[in-house]
Amino acid sequence: MKKHLTRKSLRKGKRKHGFRARMSSATGRKVIKRRRQKGKHKLTG
Repeated sequence: MKKHLTRKSLRKGKRKHGFRARMSSATGRKVIKRRRQKGKHKLTG
């Protein structure tokens, strides 16, 4: 069976889930803050 049937565009992914996208909204900033508190090395996808 094939894996990876759908591939997302890297640019679209960054624009949707990237650091700058997160920082542009209040809820996104909360996400970053929580991930920093948890000690995540990778804050955004």
